[in-house]
Amino acid sequence: MTVRAGWLLPEGQTREDTRLAPIGTMAPEGTLTTRDGVLAGGAGLSATGTSAMQVQIGTGRAIVQGTSVQGAYPVAITAPVTLTVPDGHAQHPRIDAVVLRVIDTLYETALQDTVQLEIISGTPAASPTAPSTPTTGIKLWEIAVPAGTSAGTGGITWASALTDKRRYTSAHGGIIPRGYSLSFSGAYAGQYRDNGEELERWSGSGWEPVIKPIKWQPLTLPAGLFAPSHSPVQYAIHNGRVWLRGEIAKSVGHMTHGMDVLILPGTLPIPFWLHLPCGVASTGAPTGALVGRQTLTLNMTPTNATSWAVYLNGISWALP
Repeated sequence: MTVRAGWLLPEGQTREDTRLAPIGTMAPEGTLTTRDGVLAGGAGLSATGTSAMQVQIGTGRAIVQGTSVQGAYPVAITAPVTLTVPDGHAQHPRIDAVVLRVIDTLYETALQDTVQLEIISGTPAASPTAPSTPTTGIKLWEIAVPAGTSAGTGGITWASALTDKRRYTSAHGGIIPRGYSLSFSGAYAGQYRDNGEELERWSGSGWEPVIKPIKWQPLTLPAGLFAPSHSPVQYAIHNGRVWLRGEIAKSVGHMTHGMDVLILPGTLPIPFWLHLPCGVASTGAPTGALVGRQTLTLNMTPTNATSWAVYLNGISWALP
């Protein structure tokens, strides 16, 4: 068989069926249910238009979840399957769905236990919607079928007609790859997923980045000083440290020793009177610990420079 399922047939499951179908505990979606979807690897269950009205679904493996009583069915497609799309409606477009479906006679009325790839045609309409997916089935692709489309009229333009609806699953504890939608909740705190750009962890109430982004906040400068628009003065608290960035400048006037150049929020402790580097003056040593001081002072030898700038990038200190 080209499309085969594990633990479906009342008898006759071969050792080859068991080896090909994914087995083991997969990513949960509830206490007794499994997250259904395609197993990532290669181009699993890809879709390619092969003729005017035919689409070929490639090889791959998937999990199809039934009701909580049924459990989940491991499925393998071992050779490409070609499906024929019915001709388009005379007046209205429609959306068809390519579905991987399991039929189990223990839970529904059918002539035999089987697993199959099939096309479910949507209802033609001026603004069509995709058909619903059977309970024991997963949607893989959607196909836009224009009104009047047939082999005789040139058929479907496959490059624009196919919409990828594959979602992915993984083994329990594995990272769920990005699929067609990110609109799903995690099953347990500590579950991970890849959103296509970064790794996220389910906190129990929402998905959060594993590597927290640095949140920069604006800082106040004393009167007479400014920050260029391309390099605003900001601070961030990250990994237990306070970080500074930006540029402080004064277009007219001398740099003086002990000049206050930066005001930090009162809730942000400063463990020392910061010695700021500057390319136009010789440097001196920090003057010592002044915990709680909220004004950063330039402790440098005065110069005759009438135009100067202080660069804060890379300056940081540990929070007490």
